[in-house]
Amino acid sequence: MAERALCLDIGSGTQDVYYYNPALEPENCPKFVLPAPARLVAARLAELTLAGKPVYLCGRNMGGGFFKAVKAHLKAGLPLAAHPDAVWALTDDPERLRATLGIAVTDHRPDGHVPLPLADYEPGFWKAFLAAASLPEPELVLACAQDHGLHPGKSSREGRFKLWEKFLREADGRPDALVYETPPRELTRLAVLQQSIGGGPVADSAAAAVLGLLTDPVIKARTAETGAMLVNIGNSHTLAALVFRDRIHGIYEHHTGMLTPEEVWADLERFRRGALPNAEVFDRGGHGCLTLPLPDPSCIFPYTSVIGPKRALLTGFDVDFPSPGGDMMLTACFGLARWLRERR
Repeated sequence: MAERALCLDIGSGTQDVYYYNPALEPENCPKFVLPAPARLVAARLAELTLAGKPVYLCGRNMGGGFFKAVKAHLKAGLPLAAHPDAVWALTDDPERLRATLGIAVTDHRPDGHVPLPLADYEPGFWKAFLAAASLPEPELVLACAQDHGLHPGKSSREGRFKLWEKFLREADGRPDALVYETPPRELTRLAVLQQSIGGGPVADSAAAAVLGLLTDPVIKARTAETGAMLVNIGNSHTLAALVFRDRIHGIYEHHTGMLTPEEVWADLERFRRGALPNAEVFDRGGHGCLTLPLPDPSCIFPYTSVIGPKRALLTGFDVDFPSPGGDMMLTACFGLARWLRERR
């Protein structure tokens, strides 16, 4: 029998949680939308800044959604240090961080510094949280998060998009192949996350969200007929995928809030036609744009489906707002559960 599994999508604003129990209908499985770990770190750091306390970032690599709080702490003239394992949450280049911001990187907590642990997944928290909800501990944890990858000396935006190109070409665009039982060596955040969850499968949130959207029969039918553009407008990133017959044939990624809704839609319209240059997206602050060769001339991607906490940005455009599994915030979690069902 399949295991009870805790499926997590760890973003910059929220962490979305699906407690998958194969004995229950999907609608009866517990679901939660909680503040993201990075948001909790930012809140704690802001408290320490207000109190005038020096801070020592310890723990491990995690999502860096608290970087604004770090800069506010330094702007207040307060010391900040980081453990060598924790500093990767802030940069691919610790030496540059030390030189530009004055953050000390040290194995030992400096005197007077308040420790601030970093982690995308903390087992003690989940043990207590699930117990409070009267839920037994899961037999397996699966998790997804956005990982720019480790690219020393290079732009993390450029490096992340090179990874997209490499992985999509090697996997022939199959989103299920981007759920990793052993993550590629470049994906250091996912590697640390996998260790923290006890060795369960991990994925980039974008790939998991595509899998989750394909659990919707209407969307799956659209992708099979003429292809569909699946868009996820998150708190930090906007990502679109061109999907035809269970294959990703194109990826577009930008930063949410950097462009107006009209500019986003103009990009997407060109992207679906294969007419948006990668360099143009990158030069305007985005990650990039990639379109693989299309296998069928009938693949024109006329249908657009939009999920994500910021999806209202595209209200008024020719898009559909679906709710896969009854809650679009958990789309990536449903994708992880689908992968587990098919594998196990």
